[in-house]
Amino acid sequence: MSDIALIRKIEALSMNAQPALKTVQQDGWILRFANGYTKRANSINPLYPSCEELDRKIEACEQMYRKQHLPAVYKLTAAAFPGELDRSLHAKGYDYVGETSVQILSLSQIGEKPKAYVEICPRQDRKWFDHYCRWNHVCEADQQTLKQMFDNIATETCYMLITDKDGIPCACGLGVLEDEYIGLFDIVTKKKERKQGYGTQLIQHLLHWGKENGAAFAYLQVVRENKPALALYTKLGFEEMYTYWYRVKS
Repeated sequence: MSDIALIRKIEALSMNAQPALKTVQQDGWILRFANGYTKRANSINPLYPSCEELDRKIEACEQMYRKQHLPAVYKLTAAAFPGELDRSLHAKGYDYVGETSVQILSLSQIGEKPKAYVEICPRQDRKWFDHYCRWNHVCEADQQTLKQMFDNIATETCYMLITDKDGIPCACGLGVLEDEYIGLFDIVTKKKERKQGYGTQLIQHLLHWGKENGAAFAYLQVVRENKPALALYTKLGFEEMYTYWYRVKS
């Protein structure tokens, strides 16, 4: 598989794993809407070849996002089509923000499953959701949108909590399995429990769950500015496959 084809595959998997509330297909571009909760779920993904004239297409997308009372946001990779899109957006006043590393790991490399106190649910439940929202500071106004997004995931999921020996939750995360890939999302550790190994235990158990259920590879996305997370994923054997970034109308 070529680099471009693999980027498109991972991007498609990640969109399925974190579905928007509304999706519009427009001449090879995928427009996503989720009430403004996260740029990723409210962005234009120009993944596939298109035929329409570029300036006209950009204006049409801006109009569609204005109707939703949202800013026009593009999520770009080296596979974005057409190749001059990033330069065109820059010339139109779109700012470059949020550079993110997409990393991959062959599950043949993972070691033994570590000992940990683990709670697993195949669907989101109130306990997992409440802890995630509290630890990740999801405001009440966004919680219904987030819940709908989780409910819209059509592929196999693993909502996981790591607890201490007394059963008190310390870290949580989500694994989404599709086509031999497990995507890791929403990884967060309770603030006062950080640097005690709970995040590492969580990721390792999600990786083993994926392997036990047919995955051969894992992928994740981490903002370049998140140095502690980057160090952790490097330690676990993840390697950068590509980057993505956003262009946001200033």
